[in-house]
Amino acid sequence: MTAGVVPATVPPFSAAIEVHPLGEGRYRAELGPLWAVGPKAHGGLLLVLLAKAGLARLDADAPGAAPDPLAVSADFLRAPDLGSVEISTEVLKLGRTASVVSTRMEQGGKLMITATITAGRLADDEPLYADLPNMPAEPTPDAVDPGVGAATFGLAKACELRCDPETFAFSRGEQGPPVLQGWVRPRDEPVDVLFALLAGDALPPTVFNLSGRFGWAPTVQLTALLRGRPAPGWLRLESRSTMIGGGWFDEDVTVIDAAGRLICQARQLALAPTKRP
Repeated sequence: MTAGVVPATVPPFSAAIEVHPLGEGRYRAELGPLWAVGPKAHGGLLLVLLAKAGLARLDADAPGAAPDPLAVSADFLRAPDLGSVEISTEVLKLGRTASVVSTRMEQGGKLMITATITAGRLADDEPLYADLPNMPAEPTPDAVDPGVGAATFGLAKACELRCDPETFAFSRGEQGPPVLQGWVRPRDEPVDVLFALLAGDALPPTVFNLSGRFGWAPTVQLTALLRGRPAPGWLRLESRSTMIGGGWFDEDVTVIDAAGRLICQARQLALAPTKRP
């Protein structure tokens, strides 16, 4: 197989998160059109690539010591175009409980994203306390598949995504609170921790539910906490904003697996789309 070419039989998510070592803690990745928002790569996928490169570097330095991402915090300085990117890594700490690695994604000689990955081993025990949204484990019969019809958006072609019609007011041309719910899972492969990380940024921007606010809503900062390994099946998603103003909005996303366990918590600060005249 030619270096850098992913066989057609590889499922879409696994194919998109391939990182190829270049030596000295550097990795190359390809940003393809499937996982894109317009001409730019999807922010959740970029987060996964940074995490995967960081985990690969930690495993090279201390094999098996920190196999799971525990926290990923990224600053999006520029939005990469589709094509090749290079990720450099630096180990900041190798510890018995947690290790830390910094990553930098560059394209065309420009710094695009910086991130810090805290890694260790995810717990398998049941939580002592959890306060989670009440959602069905699987999409309801009236759930909408945004990959069908002319209104395709987001990652609907790259993974299986279903939207709760009650919360997706904007899809009906209506206004509603900045709260969205849905379900997501990868195509043709089991759900895993890295896909759960992507799921923290899988839904459309919550501000779409506010009248007239559509368009690109670029993420500026995103921090995700991974809380467990997902059980097989759909991931439940709830995204909500606390405040929208001054051209900015926040999003808090809760990701719950098929067994009802919290898997990922993601919080981001983003720029709100400009209101149409």
